[in-house]
Amino acid sequence: MTYHPKSEFLSVMIDRGFLADCTDYQGLDEALAKGVVPGYIGFDATASSLHVGSLIQIMMLRWLQKTGHKPIVLMGGGTTKVGDPSFRADERPLLSPEKIDENIAGIRQVFSHYVEFGEAASDAIILNNAEWLDGLNYLDFLRDVGRHFSVNRMLAFESVKSRLDREQSLSFLEFNYMILQAYDFLELHRRYGCLLQMGGSDQWGNIVNGIDLTRRILDGQIFGLTSPLLTTSDGKKMGKSQDGAVWLNKDLLSAYEFWQFWRNTTDADVGRFLKLYTELAIEDCDRLGALEGSEINEAKITLANEVTTLLHGADAAKAAETTAREVFEKGGTGEDLPTLSLSASELGDGISVVQLIVRSGLAGSGKEAKRLIAEGGAKVDDAQLTDAGMLVTADQLAEPLKLSAGKKRHALVRLEG
Repeated sequence: MTYHPKSEFLSVMIDRGFLADCTDYQGLDEALAKGVVPGYIGFDATASSLHVGSLIQIMMLRWLQKTGHKPIVLMGGGTTKVGDPSFRADERPLLSPEKIDENIAGIRQVFSHYVEFGEAASDAIILNNAEWLDGLNYLDFLRDVGRHFSVNRMLAFESVKSRLDREQSLSFLEFNYMILQAYDFLELHRRYGCLLQMGGSDQWGNIVNGIDLTRRILDGQIFGLTSPLLTTSDGKKMGKSQDGAVWLNKDLLSAYEFWQFWRNTTDADVGRFLKLYTELAIEDCDRLGALEGSEINEAKITLANEVTTLLHGADAAKAAETTAREVFEKGGTGEDLPTLSLSASELGDGISVVQLIVRSGLAGSGKEAKRLIAEGGAKVDDAQLTDAGMLVTADQLAEPLKLSAGKKRHALVRLEG
């Protein structure tokens, strides 16, 4: 990166590794230096929670506010009805309006942990693009907006081109998505003076479309900024673990499991993740990331504590660290472990240990649980489990039962009442 910005926000984006590309470095830098810049990121409501893969964008909104500007969180109540085709091999399943509203209610919960909402100039606002998309008149929209889009140009965008090059179907519904996202930027500029759209680098084409449309219709100068699509050093997509998505809502993933995800970061990623996902000074991130051997484990604990504190609070982070040290260093059970509670009727005369492993989230299926046992990776109260046919009875649940999958994943099973 050769550009040296004057504005604090752009400096943070560059120095901490958030920046992949920008449509106009100097123009955006001047706007940021001049006054409060409203900037938005859109989040489609395809699930009831965002996962760790969205956290880089959420941190960008946080830094935007921390450097004196206005974050706009845009919920895709309208665009989710179409589905973003960017770099997907197939069409997203269509969701009902009721399911989309339910997902939005779940997703909204996360943002209050990262940005402050209110009426002041730099306070965040949360919007839903269904507000302007649901009421569009199709013929008017085609005449007023659609005429500004070249199909030739749209076909050349990498997100579309890669799908067509692989001879995979792209529906007309999906093809409209980039027009609707461009229209979002136009409407946000018109209604709220929004000057900046941010997103992952897979959104570059959609962002450029919005800038071009706004220039053509309103003659407005607006900007786009993208972050790198993050993968871990071993090539895995950020936000996924061996157990599936790392959700941000605590009803889908406990604070302890969230903390544990960060504690298990690969050595090579620690410094980079500290810069992106915490607010520690860059010098501290570099110093901690350069540690080796057993010392890097303390850096990982710092990473886990800092990231968990932002989302779940300092008490939850401390409890997770205490539990982890108890489980891993002292062989205890740890009060903060994910816990499966069984009623007496569920337990009956006994319940299969395979079923408990699945229900506690340590395996995705009975087949996977049996394989875990066969390969020697399952433990009950720290003793290796060898019998996949074992039944757990009320006597064994007089105290909470600790289940383990490998060295790092644990859960408790307890009897209610």
